[in-house]
Amino acid sequence: MPPGTARIRNLGDGDEPGATPSWIDSLPIITKHWFGATLVITLLANFNVIPVHYVMWSFPLIKDQFQLWRFLTPFLFVGDFSFPTAITLMLLYQYSSQYEKSSVYNTGAGGGTADYVTMLLFGMATTLLSNCVMAMTPFYSKNMVYYVLYVWSKRNPTAQASIWGLPVGAAMLPFAVLGINVIMGNPWLEIAHGCAMGHLYYFLVDIVPQVYGKDYLHTPDYLINFFGTGEYVAPAPAMTTTASGGQRSLGAMGSSGGGGGRPVGG
Repeated sequence: MPPGTARIRNLGDGDEPGATPSWIDSLPIITKHWFGATLVITLLANFNVIPVHYVMWSFPLIKDQFQLWRFLTPFLFVGDFSFPTAITLMLLYQYSSQYEKSSVYNTGAGGGTADYVTMLLFGMATTLLSNCVMAMTPFYSKNMVYYVLYVWSKRNPTAQASIWGLPVGAAMLPFAVLGINVIMGNPWLEIAHGCAMGHLYYFLVDIVPQVYGKDYLHTPDYLINFFGTGEYVAPAPAMTTTASGGQRSLGAMGSSGGGGGRPVGG
């Protein structure tokens, strides 16, 4: 594959020939949990196991009935079973994985997992604040997916992607997706909002430090302590010998803080 070309993974592919088809295990940790939780919540809501109104954003219910899960679940429900829902899940899987694996902006943790979590928290916070000043749907999964897509495109402007088999440069990908949805008469506000949030994040972590010499966004210490610097690596489980001579796990080894990761620059 030529340098700078965005890799598109097939859902059944393993990382090596002969690998088991547990494709989700090959995803980096944040994308794996985000994608998995989104898939589960979307399926449960569509099959009416969980009523859809239980996962929508509602600040009055959070304030009056202490339904704290609503801070998270609006970002995990994509929508009804439809082609746009499938496309959103595909984009989450593809671009969150690509961004988390190789191109995270460094805001204090070496451009790794903790920095990616900080970016997602920033996106969630700005989305909820936006809801206070503009009319939005009570579900924000699509906003977050296009937020990540936009930041990925800014981090990899020379990469190549495609829309329905047509090649398009990464720098133009968010605008191409937005334009296609406008032309086709599909809902486009979530896409535009996600791109706007992405541009705000890009401006604060890339433009402001270079032009104004200021750093306004920093990865919190508690995230660095938990995930370590660089990409998070889960600690290996400790093993002990049983009475029968076999081996069993004692649980994860490591410090009480749980921080894995690699050294900065590693």
